[in-house]
Amino acid sequence: MFNRRENRTFNYTPRFSGEKDADGKNEDAEKPDFVSKWKANSHLGKRKVKGAMSMRVLILILVLLLICMYVLESKFM
Repeated sequence: MFNRRENRTFNYTPRFSGEKDADGKNEDAEKPDFVSKWKANSHLGKRKVKGAMSMRVLILILVLLLICMYVLESKFM
């Protein structure tokens, strides 16, 4: 009645992990495919672009702007 269910177990084997030529070499090891070349060279054209202003600075500017608007409105009305 109070038996606990056991966790499921799977016998997963990757599709391409055991494929080898008659020589004992992987086909993928000899000639790199497009995806591996892309991943290897993808970092070359990238630059880290940092935002112009941080979120804290933007919030501070917004608060100061609201305070100035309130002061100006109360002064001239």
